[in-house]
Amino acid sequence: MPVSIELEGGLAWVEVDNPPVNALSQDVRQGLLSAVDRLSTESGVEAIILVCAGRTFIAGADIREFNGPPLEPHLPDVIAAIADSPRPWIAAIHGTALGGGLEVALGCHYRVAAPGARLGLPEVTLGLIPGAGGTQRLPRLIGVAKAVDMITGGKPVPAPEALNIGLIDAMTNGDLRADAAR
Repeated sequence: MPVSIELEGGLAWVEVDNPPVNALSQDVRQGLLSAVDRLSTESGVEAIILVCAGRTFIAGADIREFNGPPLEPHLPDVIAAIADSPRPWIAAIHGTALGGGLEVALGCHYRVAAPGARLGLPEVTLGLIPGAGGTQRLPRLIGVAKAVDMITGGKPVPAPEALNIGLIDAMTNGDLRADAAR
């Protein structure tokens, strides 16, 4: 499975490991939804931290699924489940959080990023509109003007700018996992 759960004290670590870019394949979406279901009622869990293996956070959709019919669970449903979780979810972002990856992070209750992280909705450069709630969540978080720039321009923003505009809640200067757990 490309999604695993590790319990540590009052924290649950949900890790996506779907090389090379942790794309949101059907297996990843199902794994995330299963994690939400399990951890919403798991005794002793106070918070859930979403991390990704490898060199990047979730860098978008799995393009291998583009030529077929949409497979359940659909990404908007997975993100809504994360957002509606009774336990807080924290996205620990490194590398890039692009497209659906940023939309997953926007569904989390808090976002912490490494200094070199880049966050964006580049779908417009492919002639697509972000389709998993990002066009709704982003303006609520950073304001309409900046959200319109990000959605229509498609250019990712670096972590320092993301912190400045309120897209992330904190930027780490040390260990991303340790800082996300604070």
